Amino acid sequence: MFRLASILYSLIATTLAGTAMIAVLTAGFDTLVPIVVAAIVGALVALPVSYFVARAMYET
Repeated sequence: MFRLASILYSLIATTLAGTAMIAVLTAGFDTLVPIVVAAIVGALVALPVSYFVARAMYET
């Protein structure tokens, strides 16, 4: 299951980090710090999300 979660993390992390960055840029924060923070938050949020998605896929 760890292998599946790792593969899913590579997809989910880029999606969530990109979405967070677009949200920050749309909100008008166009300096380096908010963009980097949004990317890090998106990558951190992707950890439990990829685990739960992998667990749901593994159980079915």
